[in-house]
Amino acid sequence: MATKAVVGRALRETGAALKHHTGLEVFTRHRPKMAFLNHRPFQTNDTFIAPTASVIGNVTNWDESSVWYNAVVRADSGFPITIGFLSNVQEGAVVTTLSSPKDAIDSDPLKNVGHSNATGDGVVVAGGEVGKVLETGFPPITHIGHYSSIGSGSVLVSCRIDDLVDVGDKCTILEGAWVESNVILEPGSLVPPYTRIPSGGRWGGNPIKFLGDLGDGAKEGIKKKAEGRGVMAKEHTVEFLPVGSTYLHLEELEKEGKTAIQG
Repeated sequence: MATKAVVGRALRETGAALKHHTGLEVFTRHRPKMAFLNHRPFQTNDTFIAPTASVIGNVTNWDESSVWYNAVVRADSGFPITIGFLSNVQEGAVVTTLSSPKDAIDSDPLKNVGHSNATGDGVVVAGGEVGKVLETGFPPITHIGHYSSIGSGSVLVSCRIDDLVDVGDKCTILEGAWVESNVILEPGSLVPPYTRIPSGGRWGGNPIKFLGDLGDGAKEGIKKKAEGRGVMAKEHTVEFLPVGSTYLHLEELEKEGKTAIQG
């Protein structure tokens, strides 16, 4: 495997070097939205998904929500992701679900409490299987409520973020965690698996700890921050055509007499 990795890297670097020395201009056709396993991301007509973002699979983006540059929202393991009204996933953040069903408990929590192997039938509701579950008994979805902000570089995995939550930059929130409403997480905080963060407080640290109660001004600031991002998203939406702007770059290169290839 090590030899294969080294050879693959060498080939990639050689190809990049050849492109550079030929003098050809390289343009990209990055797709901000991508269907996966018959699930296509859903967005309303006022959702902003940045041209360099990646929204993949069973993702629902509600009104005026936004996914910013280089952010990744990836629902490719059979469990959905929801981003609520006027909520935002900022630059470079990653929102996903458990990478494979084996990471969740594969059983009916009403009949097999405590069972933790990966060979059962999943959650049984009305005689049908609806998916694997966490130790809490809930499916490992990721839910982001309304007026919530997910800071730059943060990572969310199969967790629940309620309404009016401000997640600081580079926070990590792991599976089964629940952050209730009117909460501020300081930058760099780590919320361990199955941790509940009660409403109305400021939390921070690695691992997370309580820092103090939020006043009315701080709570109002959470909503204003989300609304500010919403206004910014509208401004960015105006600047980008629904069909993208790659062709404009290509036309500029052709006017300059340069040969372009797709990167």
